Amino acid sequence: MQMQIMANTTQLDDEQPFHFPIADSEDEELPDPPSFFSENLLSSPLPTHSFFQNFVLNGGDIEEYIHPYLIEPSDSSVSICYPSLSVSPHSIHQVFTRDLTISSSTGSHSSHVISSFSDLSVTLEFPSSNLTFYLVRGSPYVTVSLSQHESLSITSIHKISSFSSNASPIKYTLQLHNGQKWLIYTSSPTIFSFSLDMKLTFSNISSEEAPVMLRIAVMPDSSSKSEVVLDRYSFCYPISGDALFSKPYCVEYKWEKKGLGILLMLAHPLHLQLLSKDEGNVTVLEHFKYRSIDGDLIGVVGDSWLLEAEHVPVTWHSARGVNQDSYHEIKQAFCRDVGALCSSKMDTTTSFYYGKSIARAARLAMIAEEVGFLDLISLVKKFLKETIQPWLDGTFKGNGFLYEKQWGGLITKLGSDDIEENVEFSFYNYRRSLVGRRDGHRT
Repeated sequence: MQMQIMANTTQLDDEQPFHFPIADSEDEELPDPPSFFSENLLSSPLPTHSFFQNFVLNGGDIEEYIHPYLIEPSDSSVSICYPSLSVSPHSIHQVFTRDLTISSSTGSHSSHVISSFSDLSVTLEFPSSNLTFYLVRGSPYVTVSLSQHESLSITSIHKISSFSSNASPIKYTLQLHNGQKWLIYTSSPTIFSFSLDMKLTFSNISSEEAPVMLRIAVMPDSSSKSEVVLDRYSFCYPISGDALFSKPYCVEYKWEKKGLGILLMLAHPLHLQLLSKDEGNVTVLEHFKYRSIDGDLIGVVGDSWLLEAEHVPVTWHSARGVNQDSYHEIKQAFCRDVGALCSSKMDTTTSFYYGKSIARAARLAMIAEEVGFLDLISLVKKFLKETIQPWLDGTFKGNGFLYEKQWGGLITKLGSDDIEENVEFSFYNYRRSLVGRRDGHRT
């Protein structure tokens, strides 16, 4: 169910404007936004169900998937995982291991701060150590900015098999005992030291350049061609990305970049289906791919993509209709399902599951009008009125919708007392904006 709320009123047929019951929270103690956001972001509403939400919930230390890596912040460090997949007959999930952990060698332990975010990116800063991580969805590299006067260390949960650099040295190769091969690129010649406790320490900078940019990428396969691709595009890095709706039936992905050269990003299968080859200067590298839970991620060169969907006209009825041979079976099932509708049995106070039941009933009415079975639509309409109206006028016991006048927007009765309850309702105000996933699980 989608609604657009312009004020605390809505019009029902020819009646007087309807007013939602008011939630008077002016005297209530409302929770502050999570402390992980920098001060400059607190003057505007904060996002809900964002791709980086685990970085601000609770301790902010639950991993998030930013294709193709799982990223886990912790005190003065960030762990990177190129996840394997665990598959069972019932589910598929990504296995998190701390393949690499990047941390400050000298800074005091402190949590991260989100200094900026966009549709496709989030920037994590560690003020005590001058470390900045530019995390952009779909980048095969993790980009780290380091002050010239700081140092960092890189460790792994796996044993390090070998570590070497090129002649410059601006490229390092790190081979792990689990078979992974990681490449580390630096924006200026640098020196790493390798200790017996399997720690790499970025201990010296041989130029006056500041800050120093590090780009870290796992090799997606053993092909030397993949390494050539990563070498070639390692000098250009994204710092933010937006999804722009500038044309009908299109979305444009546009990244802000720094450095030299052309930007390399990764597209999942749906991107490739929609990617326009006629607009924008993009090149698809079909043989450069990373595995992911969404399918293979394919390399695309270009800092702007146009994703164009096929124009499908929106009509009330099905474009292809229903096979008349199925009418009898559909009508039998329809009569059975409508007969089972009973508003008095709708006793759940959870808006999420309550809404699902209402939506199912509404679809019954739609099906009846396609197949020309109109006699029972009035029963469905009666059920919908009996189940929806109490949530709107405040007579439903245990829950219902309220207009929250201090911050603006709709909340639920339960949500006015417990912000966790508003996870099930899609209108959030500023102060209640970052509740959506519990214990790091997607719902």
